[in-house]
Amino acid sequence: MKNVKILHLPLIFLFVHACFAQADFAPYFYDNGPYSRNGNLAFFSLSEDTAVGTQIYCLNGTDPEGQEVRYGLSFDPGSKEFFRIDPKSGNITLIEKLDREKQDSIDVLVSITDGKSKVVERVTIFVMDANDEKPEFRNMPAFIDVVETTESGSSIYKVEAVDKDTGSGGSVTYYLQSQHFSLFTVDRHSGVVRIKSGEMLDYEKTKTHFITVIAKDGGGNFNGKEQFLSSSATLTVNVIDAQDTPPSFIGTPYFGYVYEISVPGSEIITVIAKDGDVGNPNPVRYSFVDGDDGVFSINKTSGCISLLTQPIFLKREIFNIQVKASEVSPAGRLMDYGVTIVVIRVVDLNNNPPTFYGVNGPQNVFELTMYEHPPEGEILRGLQIIVNDSDQGANAKFNLRLIGPGRMLRVVPQTVLNEAQVTILVEDSAAMDYEKHQFLTYKLLAVEIDTPERFSATADIVIHLLDTNDNAPKFSSDYYIARIPENSPGGSNVVSVTATDPDSGSWGDVKYSVYGSGADLFLIQPESGIIYTQPWASLDAEVRSKYNFYVKAEDTEGKYSLAEVFVTVLDLNDHPPSFNDNFLETTMVIGAPVKIEAVDDDAEVPNNVIQYAIMKAEPDNNIFEINADTGEIMLKSYIKSMAIIQNITKHRDCTWSLVVQARDRGQPSFSTTAVIKIDITEATQLKGGPLGPFLLQGRNKPLQILGMLAGIIALMVTLTVVISTAIFLRNKKSNRILPNRRVRRRPRRENTWTLKNPFKKPETSGAKFRVEEEEEREPGVVVENVNYNNNVSNIRRQWPPPPPPSAPSLPPPPPLCTPRERQWAVPTVSATVGPRPKKKPVITRQDTVNKALVSELKMRLEQKRMQNN
Repeated sequence: MKNVKILHLPLIFLFVHACFAQADFAPYFYDNGPYSRNGNLAFFSLSEDTAVGTQIYCLNGTDPEGQEVRYGLSFDPGSKEFFRIDPKSGNITLIEKLDREKQDSIDVLVSITDGKSKVVERVTIFVMDANDEKPEFRNMPAFIDVVETTESGSSIYKVEAVDKDTGSGGSVTYYLQSQHFSLFTVDRHSGVVRIKSGEMLDYEKTKTHFITVIAKDGGGNFNGKEQFLSSSATLTVNVIDAQDTPPSFIGTPYFGYVYEISVPGSEIITVIAKDGDVGNPNPVRYSFVDGDDGVFSINKTSGCISLLTQPIFLKREIFNIQVKASEVSPAGRLMDYGVTIVVIRVVDLNNNPPTFYGVNGPQNVFELTMYEHPPEGEILRGLQIIVNDSDQGANAKFNLRLIGPGRMLRVVPQTVLNEAQVTILVEDSAAMDYEKHQFLTYKLLAVEIDTPERFSATADIVIHLLDTNDNAPKFSSDYYIARIPENSPGGSNVVSVTATDPDSGSWGDVKYSVYGSGADLFLIQPESGIIYTQPWASLDAEVRSKYNFYVKAEDTEGKYSLAEVFVTVLDLNDHPPSFNDNFLETTMVIGAPVKIEAVDDDAEVPNNVIQYAIMKAEPDNNIFEINADTGEIMLKSYIKSMAIIQNITKHRDCTWSLVVQARDRGQPSFSTTAVIKIDITEATQLKGGPLGPFLLQGRNKPLQILGMLAGIIALMVTLTVVISTAIFLRNKKSNRILPNRRVRRRPRRENTWTLKNPFKKPETSGAKFRVEEEEEREPGVVVENVNYNNNVSNIRRQWPPPPPPSAPSLPPPPPLCTPRERQWAVPTVSATVGPRPKKKPVITRQDTVNKALVSELKMRLEQKRMQNN
């Protein structure tokens, strides 16, 4: 009715106003339905988990006259304001947290005005549920008592929990934490807690059980996600005891002891038993079942066991007595019972230590005489030892140990009970050596094992060792080195050897002897070990300077050892040097040394080390020099040509005589002189780059030169065959008829060592030329090669074939020196030199350039001709 009044007041005012003035209509809201978020807020609902600050709705209306409208929002007095509105846009924003469980709807007054008229409407906003509440237990936690005899599967409690949420979020199911290891189970829907099927409670095992129950809702949306909430509470179950358990003994197992000094009536041990039903226990009565043999008694109420007779009359060492504890009801009737075993041992007191006995009674020293190095494992039968302990049982158990130098002996047995025959065995035969120990002293020790007193006893074992011939003589060194001059006379002392034998008496006497292939010139004194030369021996270091042989040291029973003797005959300087006759006449090429050689027959340095010197040279002393160590004779460095020698000596003859001395470095020093005739000549420069010096150096090695020439010839033949075959196949394929071709070969030159290397330019301008003697040339050989339609071949060839043509080298640079200062190639070793040229033609630079240009022109014409073909 209140809404009706508010809505009709503006209409009455408008009606009255319309009678006096022009009509003015009020603004109004759009009604867009219950699910719209734009309109008049009618039938609008909002989830309680909507976040504060969210824009939830937009008021929307209009004015019939088209005036601008403003929106308003208010709450009843005293109500909590949950929303705020923007008057101009009509946007409504949530400003307070919603909680459906506290308030499930909100009344709001919304208004619209055009400045003259205002319309107000009351609307209700419904708050929708979200799953934000946990289940709450109504009767938990709880404490209940359950008798231990309650049957399996019985219901013991009903858990109840509620959830304030609606729908699935308000449904509750129940679970047990660690259900697999629990004696209980819970119904998921009803919450009834039961004892699990097949399980029983036991007060004697567990008096209290703690059951954790979990209540979980069915889940629901919260903040756009599905959420499940749960709560837990504890149910405490106290187990009530029932009379269902027999008495049980406490402190088992039971062990008692009867000592040899015990008297009748002595208390041995007390057993204690309690009723298994500890919640409401009954008294216990004790009795024997079996095994007491009438020598023990037990107190019925206290359980104390006592001895009834003297220990000497006990027939057994160990008694196993069955004791029964019976439960007595309040009426005095025996009910359930339990049985245990009580072990009573008759114990001997440890009042006797171990004792060693010999043949005549107790003994502390045992002596034995024996030879050294007895066999390992042998029993020392001369020792008769018995050990005894008069106590009984564990008090008579002890260990035997042998204490002494090393581990030569071993005792058997090592553990003894009461009494045993002691046996001593040899453990290390080699250590029982008379030369190291003439007597051995050991301590035989017996120590109790398991007694607190640890009684012990000792006995001395003294073993006297007798010597045997167990050692061979041993030299002071494995080898001896001696030196003796080669001029020593026969019977001279060389070296003294020494060997010792540690055995005693005649076994320690040593005799010496020598033998071996090198011992023919030597003797040894059998007793002293002095080695000397045979009286007739003559030593010569040049004949033999090293001798080695063996010396033997032997005792009276034939045991021996060997040592090796090395004798060096010291060389004396007793031979002068002597020259090799092959070098007394030789030819020297200018720039190449000539080597002479002398030998000294002495065996060692410095006696056989030779130094050379030029004593005299004819016709001039000032052009030669010699290497004092190697014997190389060479011209002095400033002599480069024959012209220089002729200018110095003023002689045309180039044959020289040199008196050369060879002197050794021994003390005293010996020397020898020889006359060396040297014919000096100039070198004929060989063409061919590096091949020339190689051939010159190898002139004394003809086999090497022949092998190299054979390889070159084989290579040329192979190349010729390959080229010929290729030409033949090409002509046959094209079916060409070749014209007659005449090949004129140049005659070979007779100079053996003149070769040309086409792959290397000469190093100097003068290396391209050489001066040769005029020789007769052989007539050219004409080879006809006629090819008729590539089928018939009539060829006369010269074998071996000529080498393939090579491109001539480029013109050499102009010489750096005048023709008179010609540079000569100097070989590194001596070699045979060609004959001296008869005439030296004058070679100019222009001739050299012309020859090079002609060669290059020929090469280019030949290349052009081959390209045209």
